[in-house]
Amino acid sequence: MNIEKGAPDMSNMLTQNPHSTREGDREKVLEVAIGREVRAFRRQQETTVADLSARTGISIGMLSKIENGNTSPSLTTLQTLANALSVPLTSFFRQFEESRQAVHTKSREGVEIDREGTRANHQYNLLGHIGANASGVIVEPYLITLSDKSDIFPTFQHGGIETIYMLEGEVDYRHGDAVYPLKPGDTLFFDADAPHGPEKLVKLPARYLSIISYPQNANT
Repeated sequence: MNIEKGAPDMSNMLTQNPHSTREGDREKVLEVAIGREVRAFRRQQETTVADLSARTGISIGMLSKIENGNTSPSLTTLQTLANALSVPLTSFFRQFEESRQAVHTKSREGVEIDREGTRANHQYNLLGHIGANASGVIVEPYLITLSDKSDIFPTFQHGGIETIYMLEGEVDYRHGDAVYPLKPGDTLFFDADAPHGPEKLVKLPARYLSIISYPQNANT
């Protein structure tokens, strides 16, 4: 990222640590999952910590520790909370037990698809797909190959955020009113709701990664 051309300093805006474990300690993952569920059910019922404390006899301090994943509650405590919140005891473990998917697509094994707007000599290879998931975000990674310089390109417009990473060739890529010359190693990250698409194929063949992300409940 080049921050010398007036781009904002992102270092203070990025809060995710890609190398951390959940809450910093793997051994606390279960406690954190339970705490999040307790807090979620309590808030759904518009119950304060003080109210839940009065209903269960569990101190406010202990409830705070449970919700923040800082203690390992006993089964008796969890059953008391489940009764007070009118939920099954097992519901506190759903986030911990939920499966996390991964998709491994080997070289040249991406699924070639006809995406809306696809034309002759536009090759779209879907590199993997995970449907509904706990993150609430859908991500569609494509490897796009363009091979016909005479083809005319429409502009695309859809919801979500898109990232393009240029692998081969050169393309002048339009986003809104601006046109960006993309060469191998260049990245374009943008709001996909603006009209966008390759305006001019400068050097062929052109290949780039297109990664589109959008909320699960959105229609693209």
